[in-house]
Amino acid sequence: MPDAGAGRPSRSTRSPRVSRPPAQERDDPRLGPPVPADIDLPDPDDPPFETRPRHSRGDAVPTLGNDQLARIFYEIGDMMELKGELPFKAGAYRRAADSIAHSPTDIVRAYREGGPPSLVGVGRAIDEKLAELADTGRMRYHERLRREVPPSLVSLLNVPGLGPRTVAELWSKLRIENLADLAAAARDGRLRKIRGISERTEQRILEGLRELEERPPERLRLGQASQIAERLAAMLDAAPDVQRTYVAGSLRRRRETIGDLDLLAESADAGSVIERFASHPVVERVTARGSYRATIRLLRGPQVDLMVMPPGRAGTYLVHFTGSAAHNVRLRELARDRGWSLSEHGFVRLDDEGRPVIVGGGGGAEPRTFETEAEVYDFLGLPFIEPELREDRGEIEAARSGRLPDLIDLESIRGDCHTHSDWSDGHVSMERMAETGRRRGYSYMVLTDHSRSLTIARGLTPERVEEQRPIIAALNERFAHEEAEGRMPKGAHPGGFRLLHGCELEITVDGRLDYPDELLARYDVVVASLHVGRKQPRKQLMERYMTALRSPHVDILAHPSGRKIGIREDLDLDWETFYRVAAETGTLLEINGSDERLDLDDRRARVARDAGCMLTIDSDAHYLGEFDNMAWGVSLARRSWIEKRDVANALPRDEFQRLVAEKPHRV
Repeated sequence: MPDAGAGRPSRSTRSPRVSRPPAQERDDPRLGPPVPADIDLPDPDDPPFETRPRHSRGDAVPTLGNDQLARIFYEIGDMMELKGELPFKAGAYRRAADSIAHSPTDIVRAYREGGPPSLVGVGRAIDEKLAELADTGRMRYHERLRREVPPSLVSLLNVPGLGPRTVAELWSKLRIENLADLAAAARDGRLRKIRGISERTEQRILEGLRELEERPPERLRLGQASQIAERLAAMLDAAPDVQRTYVAGSLRRRRETIGDLDLLAESADAGSVIERFASHPVVERVTARGSYRATIRLLRGPQVDLMVMPPGRAGTYLVHFTGSAAHNVRLRELARDRGWSLSEHGFVRLDDEGRPVIVGGGGGAEPRTFETEAEVYDFLGLPFIEPELREDRGEIEAARSGRLPDLIDLESIRGDCHTHSDWSDGHVSMERMAETGRRRGYSYMVLTDHSRSLTIARGLTPERVEEQRPIIAALNERFAHEEAEGRMPKGAHPGGFRLLHGCELEITVDGRLDYPDELLARYDVVVASLHVGRKQPRKQLMERYMTALRSPHVDILAHPSGRKIGIREDLDLDWETFYRVAAETGTLLEINGSDERLDLDDRRARVARDAGCMLTIDSDAHYLGEFDNMAWGVSLARRSWIEKRDVANALPRDEFQRLVAEKPHRV
C-alpha cells in the first residue's frame, strides 16, 4: 500500500471509528480469539503515518511477538478471502503466517537490528509489512481491512450456499459477524432483508448450520499434517538437550487423514523440553502439562501431544505411541501370554497371579526396556512390523507365520505415469516437468494432459495433440544425446530417461472414449478417467468404465473411485465386477498420490491386488512440488500390503512399455 501523503483526506472527511456489535465465542481454533466488543478499531491514518511513533527514532513502540505477527497475517488472509480476492493471494498471507509462527527467530528484534530472517513465503510485499510492524507496532493495510470486514466472518463461509459476497452483505446490512448471529437472524426471519434470500433459503441456511454442528472435527490431509509435524520436530531437534525427535501416531502409520499429532522427544531433561514446547509462539493454548508430557493446541492448527522419553528406551515408546490402539491390544495380549505386562515404559514381569513382580528394595517392578522397535517385536517372538501395517488387519498373524509382505518403497518406483503440463491444466511447461522427473531419478515419465471434452481443464483437441508429438520427440532426442555424451544432470537415472507421450482420456457421459481409436493407438500410454456425470446410476457408471477397461488402447484407469477426501464420496460401482474385468484385461489401476484423493484407498487397493489386478502409483502432478505426491501414494500402497511385484511402474522402462503394449492382445 502507498504511504499516506498529501492526498490523504483531512480529519474532517475521514471515516469515524467503528465499534463492533458484541462478538460471540467461537469454537473453531483456526479463527483465533474474537475481537472484544468494547474495543474501537483504529483509524489507519491516525496519527498520520509520517508522524506516528517509530522504534527507529527512539520512540516507545510495542514489541510484537511472533504469535502476534502470525495472527495479523492469518487475519489478512481471511479478510482477503471475504473480499473475494484470488485464492492464491489469501493463501500467500496464510503461508507467511505459518512461517512466522514456526520461526525460531524473534522476528521483530531481527528487523530492528537490521537483519531480517529469510522466511519461506515472505516476498517483498510481506517483508515491507513486517518492517512496518517492527518499526511502528501497527500495519495500515491490516487496519484498513479490519474496518471493512471483521476476520471472524470467515466462519460463515463454512455454511453451504454462502459465498464471500453474501457474507459481506450480511455484515454490512445486518451486522452478522459469526455463526450464532447468523442462526439468530435466520430464526427471526431477518435474513430475508437481504436481496436474493427467501424463506426457503433461510431454512437451507439453518439446515447447513445444523450440519456444521454435527460435522466431525476437521482432520488434516497427510501433506498438511506432515508439514506441521516436521516443523515442530525440527524445533525440538534444535535444542541441545534433545537427542532425537520422532513423529508417531496416525501420521507415522500414514492414515489418509490426521486428527491429532503425536511427537516423541528423547531427552534426559524432560522439564526444559516441556517448557520450551509449551511456550513456543506457535502454541495457541496449553491444555495439559506434566513432568514428561504436554498437550497443546497450535495456533490455527491441530492438537499436538508431546511425550519426553529417557534416552536409550525409545523402542516401547515408539511402538505404543505409533499404535494403532487395536494393534497395541494384540501386542499386550502376546506379552501377557509370555508372562509380561507391556506399556510405553517397557515390559514388566508378572507373577502367577498376573501381578507385577517386585524387584529390589524399592517396592516397584523394574521394566525391561529396549532401544529399538525391532527389539520389542523380537522380544514378543515377532519380526519387525512396518508402521503402515499396524492396524490389526492380519499383520500379527502374518508375522507369526512368516507371511509379512515385502512392501513397496519409494526407491523402487522407476517412473511416474500421471503428470500434467501447461498445455492443459498443469502450470509448468513440458520441458520443466520432464527435467524434474529426470532429476528425481526416474527412468520414464508419462505426460498425460487432458483430452478434449474436459474443457474446464483446457483439454487438448486432436490437432493440439499432434503439436505435442514433435516437442516430446525433440526432448527425448536431447536427453539421448546428453546421455551419450555423459552430460546427465545430478540425480538422473544411470540408464537414462524418456518422456512418454500419454493422455488423461475422459470417459464421456454417454459412455464413449474422448478420442478415436486411431489417435489412441499412437500414444505410448493412455490413462482413462471419469470426471463428469458422477451421479449417474450404478449401471451407467459401470457401462462407462467397462468401455475403458475393455478398450485395447486404455492402459491405466486413474483415481477409479473418483473421491476427494472430505469433499465427495466414492462413485457407486460394482467393485467386484470392476476388479474382475480389470484383472482379466490387464488394465492397470492407479493409486493416486495426491493427498486430496489417495485413490484407490488402502482397503480397495488391497482387494484389487487380491483380485489379481496390477497397480500403478502416480503423483498426478500439476505443479513441480506435486511430484512429492508420489511419497503419499507409496505410503498408501504400503498400508494396502502392496509389494514391488504388484506395481507396474516399479518395472524398468522397457518392461513397462512392453507390458502396456500387450494390452490389445490381452483384450
